[in-house]
Amino acid sequence: MTEQKSIWVSIEQADGRIADVSLELTGKARDLADQLGYEVVGLLCGHDVEELAAEVIRHGADRVLLADHPELAHYRTLPYARVAIAEARRRRPEIFLVGGTPNGRDFAPRVASALRCGLTADCTDLQIGDYYLRREDRTYTNLLYQIRPAFGGNLVATIVNPNTRPQMATVREGVMRMPAADASRTGVVERVTPAFEPGDFALEVLSRQVRYSTVRLKDAAVIVSGGAGISDPAEFELLRDLANLLGGEVGGSRAAVDAGMIGRESQVGQTGTTVRPRLYIAAGISGAIQHRAGMDQSSKIIAINTDPNAPMFQIAHYRIVGDAAEVLPLIIKALRERSTDRADAPGAAVGEDEGAAG
Repeated sequence: MTEQKSIWVSIEQADGRIADVSLELTGKARDLADQLGYEVVGLLCGHDVEELAAEVIRHGADRVLLADHPELAHYRTLPYARVAIAEARRRRPEIFLVGGTPNGRDFAPRVASALRCGLTADCTDLQIGDYYLRREDRTYTNLLYQIRPAFGGNLVATIVNPNTRPQMATVREGVMRMPAADASRTGVVERVTPAFEPGDFALEVLSRQVRYSTVRLKDAAVIVSGGAGISDPAEFELLRDLANLLGGEVGGSRAAVDAGMIGRESQVGQTGTTVRPRLYIAAGISGAIQHRAGMDQSSKIIAINTDPNAPMFQIAHYRIVGDAAEVLPLIIKALRERSTDRADAPGAAVGEDEGAAG
C-alpha cells in the first residue's frame, strides 16, 4: 500500500513549549496540503513532550511522529538529524519545512545534505505551482514555490526543486500567520524509535543558560522604527518618546543597528525580526527589500523620508516627505496636546486609551 503524500514540519520545542514558528509553519503546511490533498505531518523530537503533540494537531497537523527519548531532551545536531533522516528516507515526504531559528538553521542543512535534496533558506512566501523545464520539454506539477529575496535584495527569486525529494525550505518566525487552534481537530500520534549511532553523541550538553530579551517586537501593536536617515542618537530618542506615547516598541533597520543606534534584538527585517503590528512608523528608512520583507504585512504603515521616491513610500499607507528630525517633534507635540485636551475634557476617564493605531 502506497503511503499518502505528505508535507512535514519540524516541530521545535524547548522547556515544554513549542516555538511559534513551528506552529506558523504547521498552519501554512495545512493550507498547502489542502490544495494538494496531502497529509500534514509534524516531526516532534524531545523527552517527555507527548502532550505537545495535541497542540500540533490543533494547529493543523494530521499526524505527529513523536521521537521521545532522554537523549533528545535538548537539541543536538546529530541525534535530532538522525531521527529526521531515517524517517524521511522511510516515508519520503514531498515537502519538509523547518523554522529559520538558530537550531533550525543548524538542523536543516545537515538533513538536506544527507537526503541529497535542495534547501532554500529564509523564504518569505511558499506557494504551489507548476514549472516547465525547457531542456526536457516537460512540465512539473504541484511544485513548492520557495520565494525569497536574492542578490542583496535587488530581486525576489522563486526557487523550485523538480528532481529530488523532499523539497526543503526554512522560514523565519513571523513570516507566516499563526493559525487559530482548533480544539475539535483530531489526528494520529505515532511513536518512532530512534536508531542512534555512537558518533551521534560526540557533543555533550553540560549546562544551559537562557537569556530572555525584554524586547518584544513580534507582539507589539505599534512599532516606531528608525533607519539610516536618523544618524544622531538624540534624534533616535525621539523615536522612543513617540513609541512611549503610543504604547509601542522601538525598532530599527539594519543600517541603524550597524550604526550603533539600537541593539540587534530590535532589528526589523529579513535578517532581524518579522513583525505584523497594527501600526508601523518608518522614520528615515529608505525601504530596502530586506527591511520591507520583515514589516510589509503591517496593518497601517506611516513612512517619513526626505526622498519622495524612497521605496518605503511604495507600501506606505501614509507618506510624509520631510526630515524625520523635524517631523517627529511635531507628531509628538500633537499627541501630547491631544492627550492633555482629552484629560481636561468633562467625564474623561483616567488612563483612557482609544488604541494607538485607531
